Amino acid sequence: MEIKELIKSELGNFGKYERIIFPIVITFVFIISLISKDSIFSIISAICGISYTILAGKGRVSCYIIGFFGSLCYSYLALVNKFYGNLLLYVLYYIPMDFVGIYKWSKHLKKEQREIEKTKLNEKERLLYFGLAFFLSILLAAILHYLEDKNPIIDAITTIFSILGLFLTVKRCIEQWYIWFIVNFLSLIMWIIAYINGSNCLATVLMWLVYLILAVYFLKVWKKEVK
Repeated sequence: MEIKELIKSELGNFGKYERIIFPIVITFVFIISLISKDSIFSIISAICGISYTILAGKGRVSCYIIGFFGSLCYSYLALVNKFYGNLLLYVLYYIPMDFVGIYKWSKHLKKEQREIEKTKLNEKERLLYFGLAFFLSILLAAILHYLEDKNPIIDAITTIFSILGLFLTVKRCIEQWYIWFIVNFLSLIMWIIAYINGSNCLATVLMWLVYLILAVYFLKVWKKEVK
């Protein structure tokens, strides 16, 4: 398949307003980042991250390719800002899971279009996953506090819940969007604090804000399809 045909098929099921709004959002974040003289890593991370979330919300396998490059840049930002929980999360989990996601999603594409089939957890699975995530968040917060993490509680929660969120994303479960709402909200707070304290990361702040909005939007979209 030629590159032009591949791009056309990947964007084939985007709605009329989505084709207008999504590019505007990405362009806005890019321009604001340039004006504020953000670091190149912050800008690339933001653009790739937003693009990943949009493509993942639309059920496109290509989201993991974009996500891989975004993860590399975000890992560097986490290292510089001493968010060690997020750093370990991206290096040891997110980057490898990008390749797992490509493999898993490729096996569950709808026949009529290059889009995945959505699923949902049962009640027992929800209790198990959410309960385990809360327990591990408390444990990791204690470890990060010992390591002098700048924000151990938020860093721990976002790290553990991100692990669960990506796991549910690969499983194609609608519950991922509830997880991403929590992660995006807390991450937004964490990076706002970093920006206030002098970190050159406005693009990253905007990225998490857009993530938060997209989580709400795609939760509604997936609910309609799962039903």
